[in-house]
Amino acid sequence: MHDPVYSGMPATDLGTEGWEKPWSGSNGGTCIEAKRLPDGRIALRQSTDPAGPALIYTRSEVASFLEAAKAGKADFLIS
Repeated sequence: MHDPVYSGMPATDLGTEGWEKPWSGSNGGTCIEAKRLPDGRIALRQSTDPAGPALIYTRSEVASFLEAAKAGKADFLIS
């Protein structure tokens, strides 16, 4: 059976409620929005394209990324 929630699916298929902008700031409105899904996975989408694709990650994948980012291991993304 095919999982109805998959990475790259239209974000609108996940509904309009529950999207948060934890990374918003003075960046001109371009934010990453996150939504916790009922099964614990996390969906990410670009705020300027709310109907665009959603990237779906497991909780452990997001936790690993956040831990690494806090330790400076993702600094290369913005340097």
